[in-house]
Amino acid sequence: MIYKWNYQPLTKQETEKRDSLAKELSINPILCQLLIQRGITSTEEARKFFRPDLRDLHDPFLLPDMDKAVRRIEKALGNKERILVYGDYDVDGTTAVALVYKFLRRFTTNLDYYIPDRYDEGYGISEQGIDYASSTDVKLIIALDCGIKAIEKIEYAKSKGIDFIICDHHMPDDTLPNAIAVVDAKRTDSTYPYEHLSGCGVGFKLVQAFAQNNKIKFSELYDLLDLVAVSVASDIVPVTGENRILTYYGLKHLNSNPSLGLKGIIDICGLNNKTITVSDIVFKIGPRINASGRMMNGKEAVDLLLAGSIEEALAKSHNIDHYNDNRRELDKRMTDEANTFIDESIDIGEQKSIVIYNEHWHKGVIGIVASRLTEKYHRPAVVLTKSNGLITGSARSVMGFDVYKAIESCKDILENFGGHTYAAGLSLREENLLEFKRRFEALSTQMIAPEMMRPQINVDALLSFKDIDNKFIGDLLNFAPFGPENTNPIFASSDIVDYGTSKLVGKHAEHIKLEVMDKSSVQLLHGIAFRQKSNFAIVKNGYFDICYTLEENVHHGKTNIQLYVKDIDKGQL
Repeated sequence: MIYKWNYQPLTKQETEKRDSLAKELSINPILCQLLIQRGITSTEEARKFFRPDLRDLHDPFLLPDMDKAVRRIEKALGNKERILVYGDYDVDGTTAVALVYKFLRRFTTNLDYYIPDRYDEGYGISEQGIDYASSTDVKLIIALDCGIKAIEKIEYAKSKGIDFIICDHHMPDDTLPNAIAVVDAKRTDSTYPYEHLSGCGVGFKLVQAFAQNNKIKFSELYDLLDLVAVSVASDIVPVTGENRILTYYGLKHLNSNPSLGLKGIIDICGLNNKTITVSDIVFKIGPRINASGRMMNGKEAVDLLLAGSIEEALAKSHNIDHYNDNRRELDKRMTDEANTFIDESIDIGEQKSIVIYNEHWHKGVIGIVASRLTEKYHRPAVVLTKSNGLITGSARSVMGFDVYKAIESCKDILENFGGHTYAAGLSLREENLLEFKRRFEALSTQMIAPEMMRPQINVDALLSFKDIDNKFIGDLLNFAPFGPENTNPIFASSDIVDYGTSKLVGKHAEHIKLEVMDKSSVQLLHGIAFRQKSNFAIVKNGYFDICYTLEENVHHGKTNIQLYVKDIDKGQL
């Protein structure tokens, strides 16, 4: 795979600001360059970035309808009404439900939670869920991470005497549901200072508002922050602003005193005695929570997150780990089938998008398969299957192409759709499939430039090995937690040479274990280049360039600096 490396040097004005910041903060100018790239240009902004403070969270009552939501919850508690906490079946939805339920059960036992079945009910508010609420005498439903487009379902609930509070973070349509409150920072009339909260984050703002209105100390909400951190990391929302603050403290809680349910997953993942990072959530914790909703029912994930003993948590974690193993097997099989279909039936060189349909594919895994296809072919991918008489699917996109807007442009032939810029879901009738394919490909052809289909690596800064010391690494660690819009910085270095001891490693000799130097320093650095066997000849044939992230690697109690090499090439710098 041949990557294009993108590097944008600072302007003269930015360079002056960088040098000024470096002097004021007493850190390497390269790190100040990273700050400026993140829009941080003053000492005060830098200090807030490096020292996230819960006191900098915004007033939750700035969110639209938050006052109405809190008043309705207070009324329900005062009248001893039955409350149902309702959420989506993914990580964001299940953590949101667990968070709000954990908080409200301090004040009432007349409380229940509900996660719709992915296969029988589909995404969002369902009639089955409302019927369940009605049959159990629920008077108030709090919907989390869904509901922003559920206009007809909210009317159905009203006909049964059930009120709705919607707490969502997805894009609304022009008309909002007629709920008691619609709390969503993406509403066109919202003046809330930060619009990128996760669904669980909106749930946290709801309980923060309730606590604030009822003189409950903020410290009593601390034990909910680990759930917020898991949601932010798993839902791939920007780790900036409030999300950065909530994730920073949520990770602290996850590493020091996690809830019993999350402790069970941590044990199953083998993350004990390790500092858990956003990456650990994304690749280990999140997929296991997600596996419940993908393979069985997301309610099991909430059951786990609300576990009352470590024994219960471990038992439920083993079940979910088993679901995750099954998910991985299914994911591999379906991805292989999709690749075979593309090889045999699609002239990929002539198309700017991939839209494939197989009525037998498992609905719970199509989003993962879409991601795999986008990664391999560098085109937006829509993977579709059949469910409850409709074709339903998931879409993933390449950088620079808004797949949500592309799907929205086809809304006249869709039954339902929703999502974000780079990930979305949809459903349609079978007779509209060919027209959807045609329109989606036409829009992709119009909007996607050739360079968008070439894998690219965005380099944050050029670095010499002489700059890499313990202080540099220590200061770099203060940029964490990493995530979208605050990614782990990628550095590039030129004139690298093999020390003579770099070698191929791995079961199939598919990785390169590097021991390298550059012209600027006599310092020998160790690195690993996963799945880059094809670049080994470059390493062994004179000077070359590398781009990489820097990590601390702990081995046998000893901490070393390690390069995680993204690519090896000549002539990119």
